[in-house]
Amino acid sequence: MIELTAAEVAAATGGRLAADPDVRVTGSVVVDSRLARTGSLFVALPGEHVDGHDFVPVAVDKGAALVLAARDVDAPAVVVEDVQTALGALAREVLRRLRAAGDLQVVGITGSVGKTTTKDLLGQLLTPHGRTVVPRGSFNNEIGLPLTVLEADPSTRYLVLEMGASGLGHLTYLTRIAPPDVSVVLAVGSAHLGEFGGIEAVATAKAEIVTGLAPGGTAVLNADDLRVVAMAGVAPGPVVTFGTIPAADVRAENIGMDRAGCASFDLRVRGTEETFPVQLRLVGEHHVANALAAAAAAVRLGLDPRLVAAGLAEATAISPHRMAVTQRADGITVIDDSYNANPDSMRAALKALAVMAGRERRSVAVLGEMRELGPDSRAAHDEIGRLVVRLNIKLLVVVGDGAGGIHDGATQEGSWGDETRFVPDVEAASALLRDELQPGDVVLVKSSNGSGLWRLGDELAGEVRA
Repeated sequence: MIELTAAEVAAATGGRLAADPDVRVTGSVVVDSRLARTGSLFVALPGEHVDGHDFVPVAVDKGAALVLAARDVDAPAVVVEDVQTALGALAREVLRRLRAAGDLQVVGITGSVGKTTTKDLLGQLLTPHGRTVVPRGSFNNEIGLPLTVLEADPSTRYLVLEMGASGLGHLTYLTRIAPPDVSVVLAVGSAHLGEFGGIEAVATAKAEIVTGLAPGGTAVLNADDLRVVAMAGVAPGPVVTFGTIPAADVRAENIGMDRAGCASFDLRVRGTEETFPVQLRLVGEHHVANALAAAAAAVRLGLDPRLVAAGLAEATAISPHRMAVTQRADGITVIDDSYNANPDSMRAALKALAVMAGRERRSVAVLGEMRELGPDSRAAHDEIGRLVVRLNIKLLVVVGDGAGGIHDGATQEGSWGDETRFVPDVEAASALLRDELQPGDVVLVKSSNGSGLWRLGDELAGEVRA
């Protein structure tokens, strides 16, 4: 972060100064008091279960120079009406200063699936060409995004931001904090469908990242998704498309899959005659779309397509619980994709499982609830169960009542007996798998994060049998 005085923080946030105006913030901006260091700004956010104001003494003991608070505290502070809103305002002002002083480019990424993987890929492509700030994990909301912006400093060349939305107006709020120079839209799918109220509302919400572009900014749109490519109609500036259709500006040709479940393709960029072979190290054919999105953004930012292709081939999975593959010492392969789930990502993960297992190994799918799907939730889970049967997955373990439709769909699609099991919770699933798994099995763990299957993913990936 750039250095700021307490007076400058007060001016940016509209707050009341309760500190020496010359107190300087020279360190990180944190919302967790345990992460405070010398010179930090501690943001005392109120929460559902804890209040950041109660942890001001801890932050000060660790070296925090200033507190952003909603009430007077026993520390140098800027007191504001709404701490979260003030955090966004501070990020907006810092970004304005950085843009005015240097050659900083901002990329915003949204979509119903693939945001985190795409920002990780793009971060790996851009880092060799200048200091790049990328969100940690899924810092993609009203708190995480400004915290990511505030990690930038005058040496930052690229600021990659993941922008999540679970309702109309959310992306408008985020783009007002950080208007992108490049906005990437991956897909309009059924994630958070229950909160949005319908697929067209999802499309309208995702389009806010396009209308929120900085002046002269470019929209990077998925040509394979009709609802996404239609956003070109509201783009205020240039549009670049990516996908597998011939009309896409950045496209994949000759897509293939190896036995490890990793995709390969030839990268073609409009305006260049040459094609560039790419062998991804990420598991799942669906990562082709994520790679193309990252490639399109990188090319738009000025990178040579040859370097982009080489960078994609070297890129690895960074964020946990997203198609993370562990080869256990006992011969069992674990695919942990338990961070999130919706029907699109569930289908992609199951197909990757089938490819990796092939005919020689037993495929095991451990599936939990896909949350926030609205009134069609039961039908969506039912369809996934039927897909498990059609893909000839050898063992299905369904975890929790919310995922019960998967079990129903599987039993109705095929004459399954012990091939599908229903268990009430993660602990029961763990006990079943301890008895059931055999050397050579390929196991997929997949659910929405709130279902808690990530704990099972950690357990399976970390377990080594004698």
